Amino acid sequence: MELSLKYGHASQRLRLPAGTRAAVLAPGRVRDAGAEGDLVRAALAGPIGCPRLSSLVAPGQRVVVVTADITRPCPSDRLLPLLLDELNGAGVPDRDITVVFGLGTHRPHTAAEQEALVGPAVFRRVRCGDSDPEDVERVGVTARGTPVDAFRPVRRADVRVLVGVIEYHYFAGYSGGFKALIPGVCTEATIQANHRRMTEAGAITGNLDGNPVRDDIEEAGALVGADFILNVVLDEHKRIVRAVAGHPVLAHRAGCAALDAFGRATVDRRADVVVIGAGGSPKDLNLYQAQKALDNGRHIVRPGGVLLLVAECPEGLGHHTFEEWMRDPGGLDAILDRIRREFVIGGHKAAAVALAMKQAAVYLVSSLPQELARSLHFVPFSDLGGAVVAALGAVGPDPFVAILPEGGSVLPSVAA
Repeated sequence: MELSLKYGHASQRLRLPAGTRAAVLAPGRVRDAGAEGDLVRAALAGPIGCPRLSSLVAPGQRVVVVTADITRPCPSDRLLPLLLDELNGAGVPDRDITVVFGLGTHRPHTAAEQEALVGPAVFRRVRCGDSDPEDVERVGVTARGTPVDAFRPVRRADVRVLVGVIEYHYFAGYSGGFKALIPGVCTEATIQANHRRMTEAGAITGNLDGNPVRDDIEEAGALVGADFILNVVLDEHKRIVRAVAGHPVLAHRAGCAALDAFGRATVDRRADVVVIGAGGSPKDLNLYQAQKALDNGRHIVRPGGVLLLVAECPEGLGHHTFEEWMRDPGGLDAILDRIRREFVIGGHKAAAVALAMKQAAVYLVSSLPQELARSLHFVPFSDLGGAVVAALGAVGPDPFVAILPEGGSVLPSVAA
């Protein structure tokens, strides 16, 4: 078997010896998707759970559109022109529209990155800027005790529109919906209070029923307020194959169901080796982002097997606290004990990686210095070929290999 796995803006070639038992778990093909623009226009024209956006706005109102930052594959450059046309058609001029990139705890953008995200035409038409955790106001506290501090320009807008991609998320269930606000435009204290729920029952990939993180996100998001969402589902080529618009919860649920229709996959037994592609840029910009794909592979690897993650990580680890926790001299058990005592943003990712490493050896094909990767408990490789040979040699005769070319876009499980 041979296939190509995305690696940054390039690829790595996967070759398995003849006779190796293997299964490829990739998102299903969406054959009836239609043209991207038609899908988005149809979603805007037929919103779910609320009136059309053009009837929710009026001339003279200030509209903020919150969209994703550079670490997400959101096709803002393809969505925003159609969204702006909808607003303009309702009498809202470009001068009254601001695009805010929800950074959460991620680094600020350069002007060139902002322009690349929305496209040159939109960048010239409307104001664009990053959220700022220093310019916030308190809007309330959730029932679970999360203090909600939101970026002031978002909070004070007359109309708030949220743009995003719906993917599987390892503790919020799915991305998208109110997640553009929480964590997108909030402070680290808000994010930390919400994300500490990741250790509670129900906070797992693909779950919305009684998920404490998602429930808290949506309560907090309602406190900030959102009038309308535009969310899309992408295929493995980052093409829009489904689009939903409307109410921040009802439309989001419809989008999650659309993802599930082709994004879930099963194997009949646990794999000895799971080869996981993080999905290329921007999903493998750094290890902090690539961890999400690793977590999906954990669902189907046997105890003592090998998780083999392919992620270029040109920006390194991506978060200083994540790196500091991963370097804990007490090892994996110390990381897990620490997260139970003190929930810290960045540390939560280290704990998720530690859980995977307690279950299986984690091989990493990346551009990280091998000494650095080894110090973080990974088995490092610079090329996929060498990693595959080592992994097959480590698990014994007649191995079963599961391959997730788009590890963050498919939710694998073992058939009952």
